[in-house]
Formats: sequence, structure tokens, C-alpha cells
Amino acid sequence: MFIPYKKNKRVQEIVHIESISDMHNVFGLAKPKHPLVSVIRFKDADIRPEYHHVRCSFGMYCITQKNETEGSMGYGRSSYDFQEGSMVFVKPGQVLSYDGHRSTAEDPGWALLFHPDLIRKSELGGTIDNYSFFSYDITEALHVSDEEKQTLNGLMAKIETEYQQNIDRHSQKLIIANIELLLDYCTRYYDRQFYTRTNLNKDVLTKFEHLLKDYYTNENQLNSGIPSVDFCGEELHMSPKYLSDLLKKETGKSAKAHIDDFLMNKAKNRLLSSMESVSEIAYGLGYEYSQHFSKIFKAKTGMSPSEYRSLN
Repeated sequence: MFIPYKKNKRVQEIVHIESISDMHNVFGLAKPKHPLVSVIRFKDADIRPEYHHVRCSFGMYCITQKNETEGSMGYGRSSYDFQEGSMVFVKPGQVLSYDGHRSTAEDPGWALLFHPDLIRKSELGGTIDNYSFFSYDITEALHVSDEEKQTLNGLMAKIETEYQQNIDRHSQKLIIANIELLLDYCTRYYDRQFYTRTNLNKDVLTKFEHLLKDYYTNENQLNSGIPSVDFCGEELHMSPKYLSDLLKKETGKSAKAHIDDFLMNKAKNRLLSSMESVSEIAYGLGYEYSQHFSKIFKAKTGMSPSEYRSLN
């Protein structure tokens, strides 16, 4: 149930938006045409004032495309200023806040909302987690060109048409197909964005490598264990998924693969330059179990640590 936020409460509650109807209520709109999917046009709607500065937990997927608007949206500890055309992707369970907006564009954009139940029995229901941008931080928004916006706007129009007309046995399949097509286009556009920011990405790669080196120079692994992708993302001020995707586009390897490679190189050096046992090397690198270290080492090199040491 949707619970209005009360400003006189000392602790800010999280408002749960569980349905498409709940979201229409936030925007002061009439009952949705379809219970599981809706397109909200911002030129025809605005978030009601009592829901500004409110933390909201979403029970649905929400894809927002904004054009030249003032105001910001918060996600966790981050805030994104919507002064450029941009897209943000929200999945069920994420918590956001909104501090109001004032449109400066003739067409301020739209939001596509769809409930997990819409896609639950479809192929998209099993693959939607592969669209990693649903786990990006709000500051890692997708910026689209005018031509790209036209493509996405065309898909929005098709989705609207399908649920506004008389629904038949083909409607849900066609709606889902257009949502999946939209997500595939956004994947292409994110690839383009990673490519056009290649110099910035290389700077991130350098900082990532320095972070790992400093972590082990300071022997943080002895107390905190192997650095996780979550830790690295937080230190570099980006979401773990975005960091991993950025590195994969730039180098062909995920953040986790980079960390494993870094550790294996350190392990090789210690195997050849010391008399430490395999267990001592594993624990010294931050592994909780030496068996886990040996398993990763063999997967990376094709031989066990002991075999590697004896052959070199």
C-alpha cells in the first residue's frame, strides 16, 4: 500500500510504491489503462508536492528519459542533476528520492513503468538481470543523442498504442517485445557512451590498478581480506556494475577478473621468490581458504601452485 510521507516525523520513512496505480497517484494521474505497464509523459504530469524530498522504494521497473529539466533525483548517497537529456534505469527494490523539477523543454520526456509480473513468464523475465545498467548508480546515467531519442520515442509510442487499444491475445507479447527492443537499444547506446569516453575510462583503469597496489602495499588484506568489486567501486565513486562493465568494454575483462589476475601475478612472484608454503601465500594474499586460492590459480594457469613452483 502507498503510504504518504509525513514531514513532521523525525525519521524519514520510505514510501513503498508497489504498483502502476501507486505511481499514477504520485503524479496525480487517472487510473492506468493497464495494471502492469504504463508510459507517463512528463508534459502531462508532475510529481505532487507532498512527494518531493521523499524516499521511495519501487516495486517495479522504471526507465526514465528526461530532456533539459531542472531539479535532481537522489539514489543512495548520490544525486543527479537533470540539466541534460539523460536516462536512468530503476529496478524493483531500489530506493530513490526526488526534489522537484521544472521543465525547460517543449517535450520534457517520459517514464516507462512495468511490473515484474508483466514479464515473469516471458523470456525477458529470465534475461532482464543481464541488463546491468539497472544496477548502475544514478550518476552513471545514459546520455542519448536526438537521433537516439527518436528511436526510443518510437518504441514508447508503440507500447502506448498496445495497452490503450482493445487488449487481445497478442498485446502482452508485443508490449514485452518492444520493451526488450528498447533495452537492447539502450545497451547499444551505453556501449557507444563507453567508447566515446575512452580517455576517461583509461584514467579509471589506471586508478583501479593503483587502488589494488596501494591496498596490498598497506597490507589491508591481512585484516579485510581480498578487495571486493563493491569496495573498489566505492573507492572509485561508481557502482560495482558500472565499474565492471567499463573495464570489460575497455580491456575485455571484468573487475573481478582484473582482481584475480592481480592476485595471481602476486602469487606467482611469491611462489618463485620465497620458501613460503602454499597456505601461507594464500593467507598472505587475503584468501580465507587456501583451497579456494589453489582452485583459482589452477583455473588461471592450468596447474596447481606446487606444480607451478616445481616447473620454474
